[in-house]
Amino acid sequence: MKLQKLLSYTRQAVNDYQMIDEGDKIAVGVSGGKDSICLLIALAQLRRFFPYKFDIEAITVSLGFPGSDYSSIKKLCESLNVHYTVVDTQIGQIVFDERKEDNPCSLCAKMRKGALNSAAEELGCSKVALGHNKDDVIETFMMSLIFEGRIGCFSPVSFLERKSLYSIRPLIYVSEYETKSFAKGYGIVKNPCPADGSTKRQEIKELIRSLEKTYPNLNQRIFGAIKRGLDDWKRGGENG
Repeated sequence: MKLQKLLSYTRQAVNDYQMIDEGDKIAVGVSGGKDSICLLIALAQLRRFFPYKFDIEAITVSLGFPGSDYSSIKKLCESLNVHYTVVDTQIGQIVFDERKEDNPCSLCAKMRKGALNSAAEELGCSKVALGHNKDDVIETFMMSLIFEGRIGCFSPVSFLERKSLYSIRPLIYVSEYETKSFAKGYGIVKNPCPADGSTKRQEIKELIRSLEKTYPNLNQRIFGAIKRGLDDWKRGGENG
């Protein structure tokens, strides 16, 4: 995927859900994976021509795993003229060694979000941008349905009352295949998590992949249903 296409999708999502306002300072959560790299580059480039002036801060929440190296993210931020902060935590140790969670992803995600939001607040940010892509939307919807028995998904824009921050998801129109394709040329940080590749989300990803073989365009139909059917998504429903 070319930069122009990434920017087109990002701008459409930002416009459809009014994600950015004049004077925003947006914290970008950057793990170093394909989605967060796409998000960082997209927002850094978007600020050049977007009608509202805004600034971004890149933040990496380090989980404390040995050998974690974020030098490639630092270099990318320097090339994009984006201030970069690494928040050191012991989340990995707490989740895997102390708590020994059977389902570590949920606790880990909550703790990472908490650390990211706190850092964003300290840096004077008004919003936090997260790198969920189109496939993440569909998978989360399916996980809610299959594992929790409810119809639901995260929202394109959410208000975090405890922190007086908004979270935004500008990549919701970009597929995982497209983020993978775009991020190839950049130094992606390998996920050091011991649970990587053996999660409930991975199970759902494989289920959807299997269903797509029998029902072509299933992904697009589910995504369209989410936009038309869930209240927080309806604002952009007519565009998808």
